[in-house]
Amino acid sequence: MKKEVKELLFEKIRFINGDYKIIKKEFSKGGLMVVPSGPGLNTIKKDKIYFNALKKSKFAILDSGYFCLLLRLIKKINVKKFSGLKFLRCFLFDKTINKNKLFLINPSKEDSYINKVYLKSIGINIKDNYYNAPIYNINNIKDNNLIKILKKKKPNYIIINVGGGIQEPLGQYIITKLNFKSSIFCTGAAIAFLTGRQARIPKWADDFYIGWLFRCLINPTIYIKRYCNAFGLINLIIKSKIKIIR
Repeated sequence: MKKEVKELLFEKIRFINGDYKIIKKEFSKGGLMVVPSGPGLNTIKKDKIYFNALKKSKFAILDSGYFCLLLRLIKKINVKKFSGLKFLRCFLFDKTINKNKLFLINPSKEDSYINKVYLKSIGINIKDNYYNAPIYNINNIKDNNLIKILKKKKPNYIIINVGGGIQEPLGQYIITKLNFKSSIFCTGAAIAFLTGRQARIPKWADDFYIGWLFRCLINPTIYIKRYCNAFGLINLIIKSKIKIIR
């Protein structure tokens, strides 16, 4: 009988294979948790800034069902998908977590309002603990105003809701500037699926690895091309030497 894979190191990115309880324990220690998608992982050899942020993060979770499937088929490594959306659902409804100092970084003023209203509807009042992110220069992310606010409020949890490719370097930038412990989670559009800002993905669809199909059906112009571009990940996994911790 094969032993369970606890962690794996893929292209120097540390992935944790576990349920919510295991991920939560590691997340609560502080640092940056990233949630790379299949299409995102396919870009790491080209996008050095994004790749560097993933490598420097404390850990990643196995959000991509496609990545998990390729690991099984190509490398015979059995891991279980645990999506960022699923983690966010569990986290927000986890009564054991003190969310009084939860802080959100949102892509727009409108998103901030929608997210605040949604959180209040489920019993989480973030008050003014949110920030409307500007358009960042990916080659030189700098936001002194954000850092000043974070140092004043000292949130124990920071959720970054801006787009993939930007949020990871932004999270890394924040970590290097803070003088207190905080757990940072790059959710991308995950909260938008809960608020209805984007098409809701049923829990069963996420559990059965077909959240991508719902995205393609709702917005085929964007997502079909995006997921087709992830086919290059096959070759990357074939060539990679993956370190396993059991």
